[in-house]
Amino acid sequence: MADDKPTPAQPSADSNLAKSFADRLTFPGDSKDKANGTEKFNWADEVTTPLQETDEKTATLPKAQTDGTADEKTGESDMAQKDGATVWMSGSDGLDEPAFDVNVKLADLQDDPNNPLYSVKSFEELKLRPELLQGLSVMNFRKPSKIQERALPLLLINPQRNLIGQSQSGTGKTAAFVLNMLSRVDLSTKQPQCLVLAPTRELARQISAVASLMGSFLADQGLQVTEAIPDPAKRGQQLEGQIIVGTPGTTMDMIKRRLLDAKGIQVLTLDEADNMLDQQGMGDQCTRTKRLLPNLKQTVLFSATFPPEVLNFATQFAPNANQITLEVEKLTVKGIKQMYLDCNSDEEKYNALVKFYGLMTIASSIIFVKRRDTAAEIERRMTAEGHRVASLTGALEGAQRDEVFNKFRNGEAKVLITTNVLSRGIDVQTVTMVINYDIPELPGGLPDFETYLHRIGRTGRFGRTGAALSFVHDRRSWENLMKICSHFQVEPTKLDTSDWDHVEKMLKTVMKNSRNVLPKEVSMES
Repeated sequence: MADDKPTPAQPSADSNLAKSFADRLTFPGDSKDKANGTEKFNWADEVTTPLQETDEKTATLPKAQTDGTADEKTGESDMAQKDGATVWMSGSDGLDEPAFDVNVKLADLQDDPNNPLYSVKSFEELKLRPELLQGLSVMNFRKPSKIQERALPLLLINPQRNLIGQSQSGTGKTAAFVLNMLSRVDLSTKQPQCLVLAPTRELARQISAVASLMGSFLADQGLQVTEAIPDPAKRGQQLEGQIIVGTPGTTMDMIKRRLLDAKGIQVLTLDEADNMLDQQGMGDQCTRTKRLLPNLKQTVLFSATFPPEVLNFATQFAPNANQITLEVEKLTVKGIKQMYLDCNSDEEKYNALVKFYGLMTIASSIIFVKRRDTAAEIERRMTAEGHRVASLTGALEGAQRDEVFNKFRNGEAKVLITTNVLSRGIDVQTVTMVINYDIPELPGGLPDFETYLHRIGRTGRFGRTGAALSFVHDRRSWENLMKICSHFQVEPTKLDTSDWDHVEKMLKTVMKNSRNVLPKEVSMES
C-alpha cells in the first residue's frame, strides 16, 4: 500500500455519528505488530464509543413523530401478546411492546378517527366469532397490541379496504392479518378464499401454523389451512382449504396448472411486503400472481420496513389503501446489544467465530453469511473440528430445509449458519445471539440497512435482550457497518479480543437475561 493513508469516505452532513467514527479511523500502516514488526491493521483501534466505557448503557432513540391522527398515549402493554410461532413451536411467550405512536393515513377522508371502531382496546369490540375469541384466549392474547388496535378495525371494515401496515418485528402483525382472514372465510366450502404470500417456505409454514392454531376451534366446522410450497409427496394434487399460505413462485405455478382454484380468493396478504415487492426480486411474481385473482376484494401488505421506493410501488399494488407506518430509523431494537469485532482477514474471522462457539450454544445462535458456499465451508470446517452446527440455504431441497429448521427450532441444533433466507419473520424464542459474519450489502456493495435490521431482529424479540455481533475485516465492511449504525442511530461496542474473559463475561450477562422481558425504563422509547 502507498505511504499516504487513504482518506475515509465522507459521510453525509446529517450522519454525525458516522463522521465521528471516520474522523478517528486507523488505516493500514498506522500501527505496528510489536511481536514481529510487521504492519498490523485494525479498522477501529482508535475508536472508543460511550458504550465501550459503560457496557450496560443503551443508546436512546428519538421519539417517533406522528401526523396528528394517532394520539394514543404510550405505555407498557400487556405481557401476553404473541406473534409468529407459538410456544408449542418454540416461539414467543410474551411481549413488552415498543410504545410507539403509529402514523395512520386514511385513504378516505370520510373515515373518522373519532369513530369508536377506529381503534379498539379489546378483541370483544371487534364482534369476532366466538370460536376466534376462544382461540385467542388459548394463545394467551388478552388485548390487542398497538398495531392491532389500529389495524384490525381497518382490516375488518366492510366493504373491504386495502391496508399497508408497518410495525416493529414482534408486535402482532402476523396475528392481525391472520385474524382478518379467519373472520372472513366461508366454512361451508373448501374453495380457497384467502391467500398469504411469504418470501420463504420457512415463513410460510410458520404463518400456516399460526393460522391453524388461532382457528383451531373452527376446525370442526371445516376450517382448513393449506401450504402452497414445493412438496414432492403432493405433486399434482389439488389444493383445498379456505386459507392458502405459500411462496410466490409455487403459488403462481399451481394456479396456472389449475391445482389451485383462484376464482374464490378475495383477500391477498403479503408478509414481509418490502422484500416481496422488491423489483429486483419477487415483485414481478407477486404482481403476476395478483393478476390471476379475478375476484380480489382486499390487498393487505405488512412488513417491519418499507423503504420509500418500495412504499411507492406498494401504493400502486394496493391502491387507495389505509396506511399504518413508522419511520424506519425508529425501528432498531434497544434490547439488542450491538457489537463488532475487528479482524484482519477472512481467516481471522473464522478463527474468532470458533472461539465464540461455546457462547453461541448457551441457547441458540444464527450466523448470517452472504454466500451459500461460505455457509457450506464454515459448516464443513466447524463440523470437522467437532463442533455441532447446521447450515440452511436455498441450495437445499425443501424437505432438507424443513428437517434442518425443525432441528434448530427444537434445540437439537444450537448453531445455525444461513444466508438471508432466514433473515425475515422467523420467530425462534431461544435465539440469543445473531452474528453478521458478512455485513449485509446491496448489489454494488452499498450497506443494506433493512436486511441488517431484520437479521438482528431474530434475537431480542418481544422486548427481551439479545446480542448482535458483526465482523469487519476490510475497509468496505467497516464503512458499511458504520453507515448502518449511523442510519439507526446506535453506537456499537467494540469487543477487545485481547481479553476473552471479559468478552465472555459480558456476552453471558446479555444472554442470561435474554429470556427476561426488559423493564420499563429500558424498553424502547416511544
